[in-house]
Amino acid sequence: MLGLFDNDYDADGFRTCSVTGLNIHRSAENMVKLYGLTSVVALLVGGIFAFFVAMTRWEAIGLVSPNDFYKFTSIHAWNLLIFWMIFMEIAILYVGGPFVLGRKLALENVAKVAYGVMVAGALLVNYAIWTTEQPNQAPLLTSYVPLPSSADFYLGVVVFLVGALVAALPFLATIWKEKREKPDATLPLIAFGAFICSIVAAEAIVGGLITFVPTYFWRIGVIEHLDPAWYRQMYWIVGHGTQQINLLAMITVWYFMTHVVGGAVVASEKVSRTAFILYLFFINMGAAHHLMSDPGVSSAWRVWNTSYAAYGAVIASMIHAFAIPAGLEVGRRARNEGGGTFGWLWSAPWKDPGFSSTILSIIMFGFLGGITGVMMGQMQLNMTWHNTLATPGHFHATVVLGTTLAFMGLLYYVIRLLFGKDWVAKPLATIQPYLYGGAMGLVCLMMMYLGVLYGVPRRHPSVMDIPGTAFDFSAAKPLFAIFGVSAILAIVGGGLFLALALGALFLGDDYEGEAAPTGAGPIVAADGGGGTGETPAETDSAGDDAEAAETAEDDDDGGLAAHAFSMRGTFLLTLVFFVTFVVMYALNWYLLSQLWTIGG
Repeated sequence: MLGLFDNDYDADGFRTCSVTGLNIHRSAENMVKLYGLTSVVALLVGGIFAFFVAMTRWEAIGLVSPNDFYKFTSIHAWNLLIFWMIFMEIAILYVGGPFVLGRKLALENVAKVAYGVMVAGALLVNYAIWTTEQPNQAPLLTSYVPLPSSADFYLGVVVFLVGALVAALPFLATIWKEKREKPDATLPLIAFGAFICSIVAAEAIVGGLITFVPTYFWRIGVIEHLDPAWYRQMYWIVGHGTQQINLLAMITVWYFMTHVVGGAVVASEKVSRTAFILYLFFINMGAAHHLMSDPGVSSAWRVWNTSYAAYGAVIASMIHAFAIPAGLEVGRRARNEGGGTFGWLWSAPWKDPGFSSTILSIIMFGFLGGITGVMMGQMQLNMTWHNTLATPGHFHATVVLGTTLAFMGLLYYVIRLLFGKDWVAKPLATIQPYLYGGAMGLVCLMMMYLGVLYGVPRRHPSVMDIPGTAFDFSAAKPLFAIFGVSAILAIVGGGLFLALALGALFLGDDYEGEAAPTGAGPIVAADGGGGTGETPAETDSAGDDAEAAETAEDDDDGGLAAHAFSMRGTFLLTLVFFVTFVVMYALNWYLLSQLWTIGG
């Protein structure tokens, strides 16, 4: 099928992208198409089952019986949290490596074999879940021991993880060849971010193999006993580690898409690279918040992982949270695209679904996913979130509002740049990110409110009347109604994306493309490392920016002197984010204080 969308290549198998200026080799392009299309299939499957899960949690509908609820939830979780994400992230590695570096994909046959192994594992996992029968339990995402799931399920997970680990090898081999040929050259920021992502991914996948290989042998009777506490400790290396892969891939996409569509530059490559390195050492500490209620971990372990170690990852996130919008502001000011404090933002291409998906991903991930993640990861506040509906509210804010929206934005441009097809029904494409993001934002907020304010449990299909308890959740019914309606709208928005993608592939006009606003090059570097920039001839009408343009022209590196331009808009937006963070943090401490009375 990929032959239907072939591009014109030279004798060496390369072509130059008319939009990004990247030199793309056929080997890398074919693998990006293959992995990317497969990820979209997983998105479709997971989205279908999302409807059944949401309409069951909304008890006014109660679509699925309690006996089937966990089966439907398991398929939803594994396809959207694992398969959709990881297939897409392998494609992103091949973009961040061979595409950005202008190289052939090393070990192309290995990539093909890895793809087949991953597909086989994903199919086996879905089959095992769908055919689950007693005494086996539907695994949800965690598949906690000693609850047994099908042996086929554990085997499928192992096969998929092995395939994903092998799929990273062609990317790493491409980076290795690049450094062998250019030992003194710095990797472009996009390639560097993808490289750090691959290391974190390898750590998570190896942790998953350490967890699931013994569990498979336990399930088939080779190993007599598995310690549940050991399983939980080891499982969260991959259980939360996959989200860290999502985070790094998403941020890499943010840098790439704001550059290609919005004309962003990099305010400081050294600072952005430092943030990626901080992630390498500290980001997986976030998994600790899943274990705060476990008796097997010491207080010292809890304090270290939820405070000192976690701060390294939080600082890295704060750096990216400033650097990406700052780069967008500088890039647009340098080309006279909006003056004043926020003119650069108002004049941005908001009707472009690639741009709006990316910016909505940044905003909604930060305000809903990032802030709640820091609060959940704090030892005391975790008590009000743990095992409530607020927990999936948080990770839907990260994985859906953050990663999925960012990947949708990237796929809009993959359709144009790799498949050579233009979007169909462009007015619908314009509104799709807002419909999907807005509705999912309400879904996440409702889940958080229901969990933190009402204590609604996260995994029980029926909460209005839990047998054997005296809990009364009837006051939460209005929020469940908002949750249900918003979930339907979000699923419609996701379905619209899939319809637009399919329509573009088979009905779209050929896309010729036009140069990206920043000119040629995979990413513009402001401080001379790993990229090229165009010196602006003029800026907006403000006098200080006019002087900045002159300063930028005299930059010795031949690149854009980002520090010469005003970043006041980004600074004010960062203050808004900081105030919101402080208010939400204080509010959650207040709610925690209401749980019991201290003193006589």
